[in-house]
Amino acid sequence: MATFKELLKVSFKSADTEEWLDVHFTRPIGLAFALLWNKFNIHPNVITILSIFLGVGAGYMFYYTDLWHNVCGVLLLMFANFCDSTDGQMARLTGKKTLIGRMLDGFAGDLWFFAIYLAILLRLWHQNIPGTDWTWGLWGFLLCAIAGLHCHADQSSLADYYRQIHLYFLLGKEGSELDNYAQQRKIYEDLPKSKWLDRIFYFNYANYCKSQERRTPEFQKFFKAVKTSWPNAEEMPQTLRQEFRAGSLPLMKFTNILTFNTRAITVYVTCLLNCPWVYPLLEITVFNIMYAYMHRTHERLCASMYGKYIAQ
Repeated sequence: MATFKELLKVSFKSADTEEWLDVHFTRPIGLAFALLWNKFNIHPNVITILSIFLGVGAGYMFYYTDLWHNVCGVLLLMFANFCDSTDGQMARLTGKKTLIGRMLDGFAGDLWFFAIYLAILLRLWHQNIPGTDWTWGLWGFLLCAIAGLHCHADQSSLADYYRQIHLYFLLGKEGSELDNYAQQRKIYEDLPKSKWLDRIFYFNYANYCKSQERRTPEFQKFFKAVKTSWPNAEEMPQTLRQEFRAGSLPLMKFTNILTFNTRAITVYVTCLLNCPWVYPLLEITVFNIMYAYMHRTHERLCASMYGKYIAQ
């Protein structure tokens, strides 16, 4: 029987893409919960649904300005993240992977942050903008709308895409969840109309993939040529895989910053210090600068790799 350390190691995708906080904190706790709840035959989807209630509850707590409510918000969001780690680990350990699980997993994180942005917006509404006599009002709405609907969505989706690309070149298709619009759209079109829930998922997921592909033209050009020459990742020259990994690896720290942990810590600190407006402002400024740098660097890497390995 596998030991806890062995199971934990298996649950990691790769040393290249795992964050220190996840390796030493989130994943061990998530695995402990996974093993415990698996003994009671609790399905991973139940854990995902629980995470939705915890994450939305955290957003509700961040609406208030007092310390007690905000500490509760921090704890609820932490436990929501533990549940998110738990359901994935349970699904891998038990083989209980379902389409509903994939739908819920993506939906859960969106709901957490929707609740958080809404809480910050309502919390700011009647507060004064620092250094002025003006209340935030509609300015707070614009700040949160731009940060949440535009910046957050673009940053997190592209960060996830680059992480899956890195895993593909590192581990091959089996170690990556790198999908494409054409494939997912075909699945959607082939589904009977009676499977309306499946169709909703694949329609939205195909458009999610399309958004990622639209923003990465140099990668699409390079990857199309790579797939034509070497249909399977294992067939690619090792020099190509190693060089791509070397160029992509420094960007993994940005993909981590632009996903969950850094965002969550920023929410914790700014809400506890009663300056929640700092979080969406950082989304629009600092995080967007990181996003632009990550995007530009990755596109340059792909253009360089195309010129070296394909266009010769």
